[in-house]
Amino acid sequence: MRADRWAKRAAKAAVAGVLHRSGLRQALRTVRRVQSGGRRIVMVGYHRVVEDFTGELQRSIPGTLVSRETFRRQLEEAHQAGFELASLPDALDVMAGRRRATRDLFVVTFDDGYRDVYDNAFPVLKALGVPAVVYLASGYVGTERHFAHDRLFRLARIAQDRCFRPLYEVLPGETSLLLEPVLRGAPVSATLDEFISRVPGGVLEQVISGLGQQLGVSPDESMPGCAVMGWDEVRAMAAAGITLGAHTVNHTVLTLESPERAGEELAQSRAQVERETGVPVLDFAFCNGWYSDALVALLVRHGYRSAITTEDRVNRVGGDPYTLKRKVLWEDFSRGPGGTYSASLTGCTVDDTFGTLGLARAVEGRRPQRGMRRETVG
Repeated sequence: MRADRWAKRAAKAAVAGVLHRSGLRQALRTVRRVQSGGRRIVMVGYHRVVEDFTGELQRSIPGTLVSRETFRRQLEEAHQAGFELASLPDALDVMAGRRRATRDLFVVTFDDGYRDVYDNAFPVLKALGVPAVVYLASGYVGTERHFAHDRLFRLARIAQDRCFRPLYEVLPGETSLLLEPVLRGAPVSATLDEFISRVPGGVLEQVISGLGQQLGVSPDESMPGCAVMGWDEVRAMAAAGITLGAHTVNHTVLTLESPERAGEELAQSRAQVERETGVPVLDFAFCNGWYSDALVALLVRHGYRSAITTEDRVNRVGGDPYTLKRKVLWEDFSRGPGGTYSASLTGCTVDDTFGTLGLARAVEGRRPQRGMRRETVG
């Protein structure tokens, strides 16, 4: 681990320990409750829940991973902090004033539909009696396809390991935005996040194809750890009470697409999940957490009741159900400086203590919509 990253982790763990032992963490709950309009509504997001975090770390995007044991402990810490581990529909009722909650709410969500969520998270949820919502990229469910971000991560890692110099003239012009930082030693995961935030889905596929050809690596090679659920698994989760949501068809960052294309993704993803499961789909998760006024209007037009971002901010009673705020979690949110599990760090994370103190930085999710002549960004 780099020295600066270790120091940051050590400092955060030390602060968490002081807050926990002193009782300040409990006092800050009251502050956050007031900020939230009388009741805290914390929503957390996951992508993959794996058996062997260390082993999977060698071949997958780190920020998408949490071990099954850490996942279980995070849910238990939320319960110990006094939260009601609530379903998304119940949380929406509290936000809208249709239901009065006697405790603060903690809502568990999953994006994409990875198979290890069914294999590793679903048994934990059932054992603890915890509801959850799974937002599905419907075009990947029941197929052997892998998400563009997983394929690009693999190819960029190979290029970095080989110190590979690509022929940029036969690749999309945007390719250098990914490879140049990576070949200078920048972390692949962070560079990939920035790249995907700027490049439309069609161009991503061109980059994957061209880079794979130059590396002599099949971009569609099977990656078992990154497999997506089948429809039978989705139906089993729905039958057990898991809420199903839409996450586009092709895992598309909709702010980078035209409004027409965005509308197709919204309509088709919902229709496909409903057709395959027979379950109404009313909730949506923005890919990359990015949204716009135009997208919110489309969601309302297509009959969705909510949409969720990845902005790590307060959900307020009476707030907008189409821009729900969410804290995306992974293994490092619970790891102390020695790499071992930290109960105080986990507790402060699920309790949103760092956010209350202003120590957690929220990434802005509201963006201009491609294809619109003018859109005010606040």
